[in-house]
Amino acid sequence: MFLQHLAQTSPSPISIEIERAEGIYLYAPDGTRYTDLIAGVSVSALGHGHPRVVEAVQRQAARYMHLMVYGEYVQSPQVLLAQRLTALLPSSLSNVYFVNSGSEANEGAIKLAKRHTGRSEVIAFGSAYHGSTQGVLSLMDDEDYKRNFRPLLPDIQHLAFNSIAHLERITARTACVVAEPIQAEAGVIVPQNNFLQALQKRCKQVGALLILDEVQTGMGRTGTFFAFEKYGIVPDILTLAKALGGGMPLGAFVASQAIMNSLLHNPTLGHITTFGGHPVSCAAALAAIQSLIDEGWISQVEQKSQRIKQRIAAHAKVKAVRGEGLLLAVDMGSAERCQTAMQQLLRAGIVVDTFLFCPTAFRIAPPLIITSAQIDEVCDIIGAVMDEL
Repeated sequence: MFLQHLAQTSPSPISIEIERAEGIYLYAPDGTRYTDLIAGVSVSALGHGHPRVVEAVQRQAARYMHLMVYGEYVQSPQVLLAQRLTALLPSSLSNVYFVNSGSEANEGAIKLAKRHTGRSEVIAFGSAYHGSTQGVLSLMDDEDYKRNFRPLLPDIQHLAFNSIAHLERITARTACVVAEPIQAEAGVIVPQNNFLQALQKRCKQVGALLILDEVQTGMGRTGTFFAFEKYGIVPDILTLAKALGGGMPLGAFVASQAIMNSLLHNPTLGHITTFGGHPVSCAAALAAIQSLIDEGWISQVEQKSQRIKQRIAAHAKVKAVRGEGLLLAVDMGSAERCQTAMQQLLRAGIVVDTFLFCPTAFRIAPPLIITSAQIDEVCDIIGAVMDEL
């Protein structure tokens, strides 16, 4: 029934059935336990079934769920979440528009930048991923993903990430530059040689808005609440999703009120969503943010990251381990070896994942709540699998 009735976009889905999930573990109907080292692709920062998030969902669902299209009624979960989120951000990021997903957050951010600047050119980077809807698909430079969906958005330009020289191509025609602070699907490529600082400086010089896509890197994944904090910059527009909702569907784009007010007129209703900022999702997000803070998980990320890197990078069959915090790429040196390792890890009860644009590496991005003992256990299993390759 799974393959017959549910639309598929991959010819070979993993196809393991999960009956329940708890902490960092997934359980099949027959009791088989899998260790989740990808957290639903950086979604489940607090693992599965965190009691504060579950209680918040249940409490809000009993009060009310959907009431009205976004922005028309005062709904306390939205207001409280926006207030809490902006309190964690620089003062220039003070106004939040809630949506349902990362793709929608990036779509809304690009519309906002075009509307605010009156410009049309959008610049993105090679090997970046910002979503799959037609607008943000246009930002992808990989023709294999784009050619059969053309025509897409015009006036898109692609630069090389970490190339200071390419920044000169950002001009007074540019509405916005969309960048990941760390390129996730490229195989976790971190900025070098003050690249992000140079990018922000160039944007300011020509009046282009800098949009930072923190869909994967936000909510503590890299060891700070937002990855841009590591690099001493502040975007004009920030996009969030994945871990933001605490396991519920939620995205957001955040800007100053002056920029966001561009959507109020010419035309009015400059951006519309029915379910964006769903009150149950917002209640879950507020509980998740508070749990991350109160329980101290983000302060432990760097130590856990180093523990994983040291254990896995030491293996002779691993070419490199790249990344920041608990967003890591284990590079096996060849696509074939990487696929074999992933298949054997799954048989050993370890769930890892691929990258869209880096077939030689697999992803390790576990829930932030993973313990040192659990790290040692999974690294022992990974090491044993490596020995058998």
